[in-house]
Amino acid sequence: MPQLEVDGATLTYDDEGPRDGAAPLVFVHGWTADRHRWDHQLGHFAERRRVIRLDLRGHGESSGAGVGTIAELAADVLALLDHLQVRRCVLVGHSMGGMIAQTIALSQPERVERMVLVNSISRMTYSRARGLLMAASTLVPYRLFVAANIQRAFAPGHPREEIRRYVEASAAIPREVVMTLYGAMRAFDVLDRVGEIRTPTLLVHGSHDVQLPVAQMLRMATAYPDAVVRLVDAGHELPVEKPHILTRLIDGFVTGHAA
Repeated sequence: MPQLEVDGATLTYDDEGPRDGAAPLVFVHGWTADRHRWDHQLGHFAERRRVIRLDLRGHGESSGAGVGTIAELAADVLALLDHLQVRRCVLVGHSMGGMIAQTIALSQPERVERMVLVNSISRMTYSRARGLLMAASTLVPYRLFVAANIQRAFAPGHPREEIRRYVEASAAIPREVVMTLYGAMRAFDVLDRVGEIRTPTLLVHGSHDVQLPVAQMLRMATAYPDAVVRLVDAGHELPVEKPHILTRLIDGFVTGHAA
């Protein structure tokens, strides 16, 4: 698979599908995840459209230490787009990936044709339960901490074996990367600026999301000047919990036939 060296990190990415002039779809995963969260979407869209996805630094098959801000992760994504000579794209971001997408839409709006935010928000506000879990992160084994975060991300009833696979993948990410990016997400706040985003935006959220509850997304939605909101019967890991539904919603939005 192709890789790109960026500021001390080696970014692993996929770049598939026809180069027919349409704006590529660029998928950005969330905290403790990797580019394979988008397997279903890649398989669907790459048959007829250029699709780009990457492992953020320190995640999946990308190397590199954690960075201090979401803006630094956004700079990595932009560096990849520059390397691939992509001047305009459709950005799709899940959770922390949605924060990265918003950062790009605010800093370089001419680069973003449309944007899809999946289980994401514009200002981090943690529940008491999440705060206690993060406070306990220094007191429990790292794998146990990761497992607790991943398990609560899925809606009740999701297959345990699949959740176990995601726990193993997340536990392979260095603790320093995970905790540094937790701080970056906690500091992220563009809620007072989202009104500046004129990019047509689709907000898709799991109705059972306890990581970033629906109420927080709706608070963001009211600030967007041009947003479509869709709720799905899922938890925080919508790309893999209800992949067919998410793919259909993205497809409709991108083609101008929103479901």
